[in-house]
Amino acid sequence: MPGRVGATAIALVLTATLVAVTPSDVEAGRVPKGLSRFKTAVGSVESGGRYTARNPITGAYGKYQILPSNWPSWARSYVGSSSAKPTPRNQERVASGKMTSLYRWLGSWRRVAYWWLTGSSRTSGWSASARRYVDRVMTKYHGNGRRSANVRLIGDRSSSIRYEGRWRLARHHGYRGDTVRYATARGASATLRFTGRGVAWQGPTGPTRGKAKVYLDGKLVRTVDLRRSSFTPRSTLFSKRWSSSRTHTIRIVVLGTSGRAMVAIDGFAITK
Repeated sequence: MPGRVGATAIALVLTATLVAVTPSDVEAGRVPKGLSRFKTAVGSVESGGRYTARNPITGAYGKYQILPSNWPSWARSYVGSSSAKPTPRNQERVASGKMTSLYRWLGSWRRVAYWWLTGSSRTSGWSASARRYVDRVMTKYHGNGRRSANVRLIGDRSSSIRYEGRWRLARHHGYRGDTVRYATARGASATLRFTGRGVAWQGPTGPTRGKAKVYLDGKLVRTVDLRRSSFTPRSTLFSKRWSSSRTHTIRIVVLGTSGRAMVAIDGFAITK
């Protein structure tokens, strides 16, 4: 439920800090990319997606488990009336507005997930339970275990991926299958030959992550920088689509960036 830790005090700060988002903003599409998927992920973790769920201890209600103390001010901001009932439609409008405001302020869905649980904007010192909650939300956000029938997932341990150079195994429950392969040495590479209409390279980002070159069919197409202000176990690092299904080769080459050389492969998503 939103802001379980220090929510009242933090709400006062947010009133002056967050950029207001009106219903028309949401309807006009002036919302951050991934909002719908993030809402689905939070709703799933908080309540199993049930609009009538209620926490018997805190009174938090609905799909997004919004505290009764927060609902009037949030409803006034995002629905237009502090007395608006928490109907499914209003829950969706409030969640859209609040999460959009938080994303504009905090800059990443991972930090929004942490705020939704704790009411805090801190970037370090997260408790183990908070990290587990955030990882659950972000795993669902990135679609772990739920994929389109026309998408084939190739994990980091697949024999289809040819690794050259020294690649090690790292574990984290936020990775698909709990593992990634990573390398730090310049020139280490991972190559996949596939048939499909599209490909997406997935892996972690964070403060210690480096840069890599991406080659498609032998041609350099992009240099990707994986450095971010906070750690995210799984992101789409590069993607490409074609008009028809053909055989292609994608090759990731580690650049060995000074001070932050790590590049990891969580896997690839192939669109058939």
